[in-house]
Amino acid sequence: MGIDTRIVGLLKAKDEKALSLLYDNYSEVLYGVCFQILKDSSAAEDALQESFIKIWKNSHTYDQKKAKLFTWILRITRNTAIDLYRKTNKTKPLEVQIGINTVNIRDQGFDSDHLDVQNHMDQLALKNKAVLEAIFFFGMTQREVAEFLNIPLGTVKSRLRIGLKELGTIYHFKQ
Repeated sequence: MGIDTRIVGLLKAKDEKALSLLYDNYSEVLYGVCFQILKDSSAAEDALQESFIKIWKNSHTYDQKKAKLFTWILRITRNTAIDLYRKTNKTKPLEVQIGINTVNIRDQGFDSDHLDVQNHMDQLALKNKAVLEAIFFFGMTQREVAEFLNIPLGTVKSRLRIGLKELGTIYHFKQ
């Protein structure tokens, strides 16, 4: 029996050992995700703690057929950190480094609706969305995505291309 299978069994049984095993096996990487989003160690710790509470409370909703345990807890943690970021940074603009050149959005014909990528991501096919999120939101390389999702590298490249094409259609970009 693998560690994930053991954790899932303990979570379903509401055995507190599950939290200990989750923490021992996943806290470092989950903290890293929180810190990457929040850029503050104290806030990242708060988000991690809140994530573990959500994982515990929502363990009955986990379905092994839909996602691996790590994918499920990673999504909960990421969303928790983003929610905390939004709560604490309502007045602070998100700092984005674009490089040397400045982008003039008005010249490109975009409006504010087109800038909300996260909402439009939900319109993508799930398999393509997973690849795009892993690459653009978690900073994984294509090879890391292939290993993480347990799919061939060529499939990652195809899903990335198709997902970007789908986003282009949503945003009315000319290909």
